[in-house]
Amino acid sequence: MQNTPKSLRLQIAIAGRVNSGKSTLLNKLAAQEISITSPLPGTTTDVVEKSMELRPLGPVLFLDTAGLADDTELGSARMERSLKALDRADILLLLTTAGIWGETEEKLLTLAGERKVPVIPVVNKSDEKQPEENFLAMLEEKCGGKAVSVSAASMTQEQLLELLKVQLIAHVPEEFVTPPPMVGDLITPGDTVVLIVPIDIQAPKGRLILPQVQALREILDANCTAVVCKTSDYRSTLENMKTPPALVICDSQVVDIMVQETPAEIPCTTFSILLSRIKGDLEMFRRGAEAVKTLKPGNRVLIAEGCTHHASDDDIGRVKIPRMLEKKADGKLEFTICSGHDFPADLAAYKLMLHCGGCMLNRREVLRRLELAAAAGVPVVNYGMAISCCKGVLDRVMEPFQKQR
Repeated sequence: MQNTPKSLRLQIAIAGRVNSGKSTLLNKLAAQEISITSPLPGTTTDVVEKSMELRPLGPVLFLDTAGLADDTELGSARMERSLKALDRADILLLLTTAGIWGETEEKLLTLAGERKVPVIPVVNKSDEKQPEENFLAMLEEKCGGKAVSVSAASMTQEQLLELLKVQLIAHVPEEFVTPPPMVGDLITPGDTVVLIVPIDIQAPKGRLILPQVQALREILDANCTAVVCKTSDYRSTLENMKTPPALVICDSQVVDIMVQETPAEIPCTTFSILLSRIKGDLEMFRRGAEAVKTLKPGNRVLIAEGCTHHASDDDIGRVKIPRMLEKKADGKLEFTICSGHDFPADLAAYKLMLHCGGCMLNRREVLRRLELAAAAGVPVVNYGMAISCCKGVLDRVMEPFQKQR
């Protein structure tokens, strides 16, 4: 659990107005000084993250945000960063103090509602002033859940966790209880699945990339056998198998080779397309792939990457796919790139949004981006489907999901 990627953790945002005790709460929950605390407003200047294990929920990621209603010089910039954290939060701990509820708290509640993020109202500093019953009742009515009264400064870690975990468990999103399948529903116990894993300059030294590991684990959990091979060994691997595999999965960059060498009766797809099932919306991405065929020279394309890696000379998202799209459009396109959690507020100017697999983003943040794109009328396609479309094999690698439905 210590090594669980942030994108697979339950992400819990701590938000509220300045000096409501957010950083003190995080420090006490983590039992260490993660965030700087001070009575001066604006001490927390950016989102502070802390990964930890929270039994029985498992791996979680706390997001300590800068205080709202901050009238300091950098207050508006801090507020923007804080509100962006809601795009990836699975649960919001809305901190306030006894008797304090106003425009700031209402705004947070509204933003959480727009993003369908469950809210747990937390009344902090109860050692200084106990909240009245009618105030707690008002919070529970507005937020739709029981209010928790705490004193982050004086309570122990165990006391705080005892109070908060009950509500966290009650509000945990369904996807963490029953996560959407990546590949398990496409196979049956006893099946064999072939994974084609290219080992090239972009492959991480000494390990596999996250989608490959996730697929491998889910195949084993489904009581199936996984056969892993390099692209150059795929044909001989198939020839040496006594029974044809139930499914073949490859890296998108070699999808054309896989399709060419895989008999028509054997289903095949890509890791990126499988990842889109658990990170985003498979059908929305498929519709977005159709927009690839309508690109024309001069169109603007947004490339949204969840990671902030140093791009190589032949980077898949910044070089290879743009090159494929321009060939498809028969002319130059205008590309804009955003990385990590950065995401443009205005999408209307784009003809298409090209999104990475989302390895480093959680499902909620990807779905939020898809909602914004849909509202702006901008089609979205993920890397894997864009590549398959450009190589003319999209229908072939989407067949497993049509049969599954």
